[in-house]
Amino acid sequence: MKAIFDNVSENCSQEFTKGYSTSFSLAVKMLSPNIQGAIHSIYGFVRLADEIVDSFHDYDKEKLFAKLEVDLALSLEQKISLNPVLNAFQQVVHQYNIDEHLIDAFMKSMKADLHKSTYESIEDYEDYIYGSADVVGLMCLKVFVNGDQEQYEALKNSAMKLGSAFQKVNFLRDLKDDMETLDRTYFPHLSNQSFNEETKDQIVKEISEDFAEAYIGIKQLPLEARFGVYTAYIYYKRLLKNIIKAEVEEVANNRIRVSNPVKIALLAKSFVSYKLDLI
Repeated sequence: MKAIFDNVSENCSQEFTKGYSTSFSLAVKMLSPNIQGAIHSIYGFVRLADEIVDSFHDYDKEKLFAKLEVDLALSLEQKISLNPVLNAFQQVVHQYNIDEHLIDAFMKSMKADLHKSTYESIEDYEDYIYGSADVVGLMCLKVFVNGDQEQYEALKNSAMKLGSAFQKVNFLRDLKDDMETLDRTYFPHLSNQSFNEETKDQIVKEISEDFAEAYIGIKQLPLEARFGVYTAYIYYKRLLKNIIKAEVEEVANNRIRVSNPVKIALLAKSFVSYKLDLI
């Protein structure tokens, strides 16, 4: 029965989530059980594409990505794929009516990472973030509102801002690896100058504004999703706080982290806020 294969596919995407991001995996566990599988399936797909362009250095990345594009298109058309991650993703796309242009925008940004190393204009930078992060937030939002288009439109901007904030924090956290290993600089703030207190403050201000707009929407999310999304929000806010407190040299040369004890404390704090309706 295909239902067995679909279930195995979803489990495979869950393993992707657990293997690549313990923090995101924890946040997904805070979602209602009936939507956890769908979010795992979205994450599995975006992680698969991201790993091709970021990690598979000993292989022909362009060929691998081209194969993924073909397999993705076939999975969406045929509503099945022998690749479990793609099979799980196409199930979610069809079940929640995820717009194809969101998927196209994501693949466009991922493909850019194969050859583009700098983003000197604000327009290119925003276009990349829209495709690599904002649309992922919108895919998840489709699941959270379960087909309620009016609610989707109302929360759309906040979902995009949350995706942007998460991505920009990741850029700051991974600054050293992006510049030295992948030879990439995403921030146009750094196109003509080095990373210093001024550029750091500019980027932090931008992220803080994104978080503020995102929080407005988090408070309006359906109960099934609110706690999980708020948990991720709290975690990334703390990561940004750690980056703000760190010296420029530390941010430029080390991967800033949130310790496991602090993660547990943040989870407890977000749970109390959720239960007391303080979100």
